[in-house]
Amino acid sequence: MFSFKRLFKKNQSLAMHKFLIVGLGNIGSDYENTRHNVGFNIVDKLAEKNSCVWEIKKLASYSSFKKKGRYFVMIKPSTFMNRSGKAVRHWALKEKIPLENILILTDELHLPFGTIRIRPKGSPAGHNGLKDIEAELNTSNYVRLRFGIGQEVKAFDQVKFVLDTWSDEEAKKLSERLAICGEAIESFGLQGLQNTMNKFNGK
Repeated sequence: MFSFKRLFKKNQSLAMHKFLIVGLGNIGSDYENTRHNVGFNIVDKLAEKNSCVWEIKKLASYSSFKKKGRYFVMIKPSTFMNRSGKAVRHWALKEKIPLENILILTDELHLPFGTIRIRPKGSPAGHNGLKDIEAELNTSNYVRLRFGIGQEVKAFDQVKFVLDTWSDEEAKKLSERLAICGEAIESFGLQGLQNTMNKFNGK
């Protein structure tokens, strides 16, 4: 059975200094600035902060930066949301990044707007991108950062809501919230998962 732990047992010290940051979203102008694409928004903001350039590569847009001895590889899968796992697996293998150093960035309908929740594992909770990642990695034990896009109205069309663009009020606050996510990503690489969860969950 496929196993990241067995695959990267050798060169472990080098691998532990590399991190794969995956922003989930759908490609194409129809999906730009929609709530479901917030994963793309987060890595775009982090790339801007670190003066990174995006390149079109196999299965994804690719960028990277180094910080304090850590190497962050960022991707935006070009496979559409429901096949994101192919890109995650490809780049984890290519860059020799262990499972525990993979961080998936996704939207979360059941959290208030802008709220961050980081977990070391969990169920896809109906998210097709997370379902495919779990299938491709053969495990649900990968770290994910969920960004709240929650709707306060009780009865609404969920599909329409997640594929709509941000409201004016949300758009005003979005940049600040994306920047905080970027801080959490860097903390994940520099300070570890537990410290990052303690500092940023619910922030």
